[in-house]
Amino acid sequence: MNLIEALDDPNLFAPWFRDATWNAWRAILKGALALPMSVDEIAFFRSVADRAPPTERVQELWIVAGRRGGKDSVASVIASHAAALFRDAGQLRPGERALAMCLATDRDQAKIVLNYCRAYFTDIPLLQGMVERETAFGFELSNKIDIAVSTSNFRAVRGRPVLIAILDEVAFWRDDNSATPDEEVYRAIKPGLATMPGSMIVGISSPYRKTGLLHKKYKDHYGKPGKVLVIQAPTALLNPTIDPEIIAEALAEDPAAARAEWLAEFRDDISAFVSQEAVDACTSPDVLERPRVDGVKYSAFVDPSGGSSDSMTLAIGHSQLSEDKKRSISVLDAVREIRAPFSPDDAVAEFAALLQSYGIRSVRGDRYGAEWVSQAFKKAGIEYRPADLSKSEIYRDLLPRLNSGEVDLLDNRRLAAQLLGLERRTARGGRDSIDHAPGAKDDLANAAAGCLVYLTSARHQPVGASMGTYSRTSERAQTPLQREAATWSVPCTIL
Repeated sequence: MNLIEALDDPNLFAPWFRDATWNAWRAILKGALALPMSVDEIAFFRSVADRAPPTERVQELWIVAGRRGGKDSVASVIASHAAALFRDAGQLRPGERALAMCLATDRDQAKIVLNYCRAYFTDIPLLQGMVERETAFGFELSNKIDIAVSTSNFRAVRGRPVLIAILDEVAFWRDDNSATPDEEVYRAIKPGLATMPGSMIVGISSPYRKTGLLHKKYKDHYGKPGKVLVIQAPTALLNPTIDPEIIAEALAEDPAAARAEWLAEFRDDISAFVSQEAVDACTSPDVLERPRVDGVKYSAFVDPSGGSSDSMTLAIGHSQLSEDKKRSISVLDAVREIRAPFSPDDAVAEFAALLQSYGIRSVRGDRYGAEWVSQAFKKAGIEYRPADLSKSEIYRDLLPRLNSGEVDLLDNRRLAAQLLGLERRTARGGRDSIDHAPGAKDDLANAAAGCLVYLTSARHQPVGASMGTYSRTSERAQTPLQREAATWSVPCTIL
């Protein structure tokens, strides 16, 4: 029994998909599964796929859809149908179980689809007897299939055969330890599909900015023949019951956001702040921290926090001349992050000890809670000076230095991920701002950027005030721009 027959069967999924409002989705699914279509369905399919219907079942289905268009309902029935009808014909080794998985940015999001799936196997008499055991992340079926949810972490999906993988709201996946969690998970899933005939990846999401896996699939496959099908459809087309006034009001209030959320258009007003190539070029591989060197003057920047939600972070660095003595290089020597929850006084004491170990008696930082922060650091023997640049201005000033290779970063995954996750937003008035994406963090990036920018900012102590000597003998402690010489000595600025 194919999926469309199951959707129309009153003993299976018909009670959830009974009326004509689901006809748009039926046409999309028929196209993805290469099932017979009417003339009207073919015309509709072409309008949302910009191509003829596939002649064979696709291996990947990517749906760029507006909010409240029924994405989770459709994702759940695709997964449940595939899981219920699976029969092991030698694909699985003895004792092995395959996965029908739903992945999302967090388990709460993924459980939306899981709960829909559970309802089918709980409420449909024909499927009730298949559930053998409930687990922490889903349930096991009697036909060697586990329906489960997981976070968008590539480590969590390795090693299992995969019957179907639902990548839920994939345009919004975030991971503090990875700049590209969507692409890493996709690569980790692919081998698990290889041994399962009829397996499929279904990426289903509202669109966001023009980067990431969803946009890549859209750019590479939308409107093109092949086994990867990309659909783009606004909310009103997929869900004709939606009140058009809701969409009209959203478009009037924030056109850029509403066009993405309701019209399924990728956003033009949000772009990536810095490229992967630029960050990689400025990173010293395997250098996690640099010890204090005599004769070098260090500076620091702190991003404070009250301890309840955000991390409190610190970055320490110094400025030196490049090998040809023509440029200033801002070098990051140490970073610290204390994640919430924590005691602010204990965090300040820990940071003060590190600052003093580098000979630092004055630290600059974000204006957050300036008076409290100043007093806390003063008690610990450190002067705290609020920054005169906003966070967005600090990022703005860091960008040209990153792109020109005039900074030397530590090999810190969280720092790199946060830098690569920063977004440049253009407001309706034309003014740009730079900040983290919704739901993401940038505490570590903020501290590092502040440290690096203020080391050579023209509004502060200029390079060349006093010179010391800084030597490095390890190639692993060098930026890619400096690896031609394995041993060298250059003047270093004393601020």
